[in-house]
Amino acid sequence: MLIVEDNALNIKLFCDLLAAHGHEPKAVTDSRQALDLAREFLPDLIITDIQLPHVNGLELIRMVRSDEGLREVPVMAVTAYSAVGDEERAREAGAQSYVSKPISVVKFVSQVDALLNPVPVAEVPASV
Repeated sequence: MLIVEDNALNIKLFCDLLAAHGHEPKAVTDSRQALDLAREFLPDLIITDIQLPHVNGLELIRMVRSDEGLREVPVMAVTAYSAVGDEERAREAGAQSYVSKPISVVKFVSQVDALLNPVPVAEVPASV
């Protein structure tokens, strides 16, 4: 898992939570490093803050979606500045999940689990 977050306390919280649930998170504080690191180890999930210096999280999500090797990686957007329309903008950029800060630990972990273990769509039998 890749965590893109510029706040050290949030990085620790996310990493500790994910590690406690059996995941191996890697974190970067600079969104400019995120794509290179993601390409290097192809994470199962990218969790990104929206309010980041240099390249904001929405633009980072768009960059992930346009990258041939990363476009299928699920993305969770996390932000402290949740306002009307923020979730829609994150989803339009390509995030599959959105969590506002301060996070609910239960919601955060359940969203991570849902992204990593999506429920398969039942196959529809062909008409006879």
